[in-house]
Amino acid sequence: MLRISKLTDYAIVVLGQMARDTGQVHTAAGLAEITGVATPTVSKILKNLAKTQIVNSTRGAHGGYALAKPPELTSVATVIYALEGPIALTECEGERGGCEQSSSCHARSSWDVINRAVRTALDSVTLADMIRPLANVASQEISIPLSAIQKSAKSY
Repeated sequence: MLRISKLTDYAIVVLGQMARDTGQVHTAAGLAEITGVATPTVSKILKNLAKTQIVNSTRGAHGGYALAKPPELTSVATVIYALEGPIALTECEGERGGCEQSSSCHARSSWDVINRAVRTALDSVTLADMIRPLANVASQEISIPLSAIQKSAKSY
């Protein structure tokens, strides 16, 4: 089963809350209280996201964290990559170094197409999409054309 880590799941929850209040600076403690995620976990997430410039941090009495870009410009793929590294379903993809069989694997090109499709799908979902009410999302049909999954797709 394909899964993201709990830390990444919590990061999407925290970023979703920040996306609802885009213009505000948020503290880790305040986000923890609102989201129900433990304060040390929120602090860890925010520090990691600040390193990758998904959020900006400000020191001082009125400091905290704010989204670096509007929610419409931050993809779920970017968040996953920041916290987990390259997005791939198999070891033969991307920066993971491959497996012993990669040079003679006949399925590798098929997996490349599947991995690009997954990255493209995750890249097409933004933080703004994640905070839309479920009723609005459920009624929308999501389609990813095969032409969008070209060899030149972004590598996460």
